[in-house]
Amino acid sequence: MSSVNLEITDTGWITTFQDLGREDSERVGVPTGGAADQHSATVANLLVGNPRRATLIESLGGEFAFTPDSDVLIAVTGAPSRVTVGNAHVESWTPVVVPSGHEVRIGDVHLGTRVYVAVNGVITADTFLGSAAPDSRMGFSQVIARGSRVPVESDFREFRHEFFDQSLFRLPVPVMHFDEGPWTIDVVESAGASAMPGIQDLIASSTYTVTDRSNHVGLRLNGPVLHPDDDTEVISHGVPIGALEIPHADELIVLGRYRSLTAGYPIVGFASRTSLPILGQAGPGRDLLFRWIDREASVRQCAQREGQLRVLENAVGDAFDALGFSRNVARGRAEATIR
Repeated sequence: MSSVNLEITDTGWITTFQDLGREDSERVGVPTGGAADQHSATVANLLVGNPRRATLIESLGGEFAFTPDSDVLIAVTGAPSRVTVGNAHVESWTPVVVPSGHEVRIGDVHLGTRVYVAVNGVITADTFLGSAAPDSRMGFSQVIARGSRVPVESDFREFRHEFFDQSLFRLPVPVMHFDEGPWTIDVVESAGASAMPGIQDLIASSTYTVTDRSNHVGLRLNGPVLHPDDDTEVISHGVPIGALEIPHADELIVLGRYRSLTAGYPIVGFASRTSLPILGQAGPGRDLLFRWIDREASVRQCAQREGQLRVLENAVGDAFDALGFSRNVARGRAEATIR
């Protein structure tokens, strides 16, 4: 395994180290955090032969660019964008070989808000409670600055088809689709919905718009809501990611990966797990529609998505094995750890 350095030449609005978040951290009061769009982050890592939970890079808006000092294998996923390697256009959602000294530039991010860049190997990054995911409230920003160098431990070597001077991949990639119009989010009813008769019909028949007051804790949505008929106190409690919360103000909040407790506000539903990635891509001005589904449908959707990821994981393994290129699935992490 050898060291590769990525020289960061542009960072857009904000670029950070990222992964799928902390495991078992909420019992000590620290949110799980992690990539807002878990699907895109997972697929990016799988495409380059990394474990699903490997550290990668998340860039929010603007342009992100870097230049490796050795050949690397990368994958760019997330929102639609323009990706170039040495000024030549390349596709997203597929493995791409980047020769040493060629700049990778990602720009024109549209429809969604985030792109993810995975690199075959182990990115060296600090960790907090076992994760490289940022947590600004804990003073763990993980921001990648322009002009910095990101070390990667990798044994990637160039591979080419026996008869053609190009790498050939035909992989069953579950690419996310980003519509121009309103995005439909599937939600499951919670017990709290019964305290507000008519809230489900109201939510299902209304359009909600993401506001610029949204942040890593949750999406704040403009749109009609109802409030409980009485002033019975709601006991604050923990909630899953994607909970639909109605605060005292006339707005709807979809809680994200950095949520904590309800603060006594009613919870009327939960976004399905397969809807969470698209919520992670929703920026200010995005219109959302909500569709109520039952728990069984939500579980089926989740199982189908997991099946797609496993098919991709196996296909990448078969392709890399055929090329004589070892994957990174069994390697440990090489990050420095903050305790």
